Amino acid sequence: MASAAIAGEIQDDAICSICLEYLTEPVTIVCGHNFCRACITPYCEEKGTGTPLTCPQCRAQFQKGEFKANTKLNNIVQKLKQLGLKPGKGQKEDLCERHEERLKLFCEDDGETICWVCEKSWDHKSHTVVPAEEAAQEYKVKLQGALGPLKKELEEALALTSKEEEKTTEWQRKVKNKREMIAGEFNRLHMLLREEKQLLLQRLEEEERETLQRLRENVTKLSRQSSSLQQLIAEIEEKCQQPVVELLKDVKSTLSRSENVKLQEPKAVSTDLKNVYKISLDMREALKRFIVDVTLDPDTANPWLNLSEDRKCVRLRSTRQDLPDNSERFDPCVCVLGTVGFTGGRRYWEVEVGDKTRWALGICRKSVRRKGLITPTPADGYWVVWLSAGEYKALTSPWVLPVSVRPSQVGIFLDYEAGEVSFYNVTDRSHLFTFIVTFSGMLHPFFCPSLSAGGKNAAPLIICPVPAQARAVPDSVTDFHYQSAWSIK
Repeated sequence: MASAAIAGEIQDDAICSICLEYLTEPVTIVCGHNFCRACITPYCEEKGTGTPLTCPQCRAQFQKGEFKANTKLNNIVQKLKQLGLKPGKGQKEDLCERHEERLKLFCEDDGETICWVCEKSWDHKSHTVVPAEEAAQEYKVKLQGALGPLKKELEEALALTSKEEEKTTEWQRKVKNKREMIAGEFNRLHMLLREEKQLLLQRLEEEERETLQRLRENVTKLSRQSSSLQQLIAEIEEKCQQPVVELLKDVKSTLSRSENVKLQEPKAVSTDLKNVYKISLDMREALKRFIVDVTLDPDTANPWLNLSEDRKCVRLRSTRQDLPDNSERFDPCVCVLGTVGFTGGRRYWEVEVGDKTRWALGICRKSVRRKGLITPTPADGYWVVWLSAGEYKALTSPWVLPVSVRPSQVGIFLDYEAGEVSFYNVTDRSHLFTFIVTFSGMLHPFFCPSLSAGGKNAAPLIICPVPAQARAVPDSVTDFHYQSAWSIK
């Protein structure tokens, strides 16, 4: 293929652009193009005196008679003729379909290549016609100029494609996480139902046993009374059949016994089932099983924090207190821990955040660093959810949490053995986030009311009171996951 292309180029150089035949006595003009002497001479004479001469191929100006013989090219032409190659062989694609002449010209008006015959025709006579090579160079420059904006558009398209692909990946990740969360919540719901079933069946069995025992005791007592009555009735019937002397014998005693007979009614036993067998998935009812009384530890409170007398409320002070700089105290971070620590079991507490604009809540290891600036991440022993700049965040992936309803109360649930600490929006009973980790050592509730932000965040954090009806039941007896009692959103 390369040899054929080179041969075609040599043939093109050996052909006169006027007669389109092999060059005869080739001469070269100043622009470098070659023509037959017999073709260029009449061309120059046709122009007449005073008219500038231009190259038939590239339109470059030259003087009459300003050309010289090209001996080397003449030798090449002779060799081509000896090889038997015809002018234009293999170049049919460059021939005019109407005139079978080489397409050496370009019509600017019609935007097509034409031959020299087409140029003379009425179709193109008044049109702007330039050499095809000259037009090709000009349009090549224009095309190259058009490449810049197109490449820029391509770069933007590729960048947008990349962004959309990233969005697609992120969206799929979110869907995957939500799918796993829903599956996990329903698994917990199934566990809740199984454990609730066992608990209710156990209670029903106990009630059945107790009630049956009382009913059977009543039956036994009544059976004994019935037997005594049957014996007395038989004795009286027999005495009525006896002779006079025998009948009157001990008759008063018999009558006395019959008159003193009084049926002892059984103790009333209710056969109405107790109203404790309703399967309740209400979040607040489920939380009563695990809720604990959390108070704030003043020895850990930053000097800028003010604790209420019952140690259930913490807010930022306007002045710093002069407190002992003990190792447990947070400074300078405005944080405080719960008094009681946990080394196992399931625990739940709620905190009222109201309309505060910044806060942080969760749990942390007892061994966390208290002095200097802290970063409440799981790597540093903190499992915290916080509100900042209008966004709810967990210092792990995903960073920002989707929250549709602003919580006025936040619930925190710790399942030490399962390695979970979950956060819930008590306001709409929705799940906020769950950390999955292997816990070790003692854990304490963590509270940070944050800075006041010019008074906009001055409201306190308040630990919600434990309901009076909450029952403190050992984990080993009735403890079970309550998380599924929260609505899945």
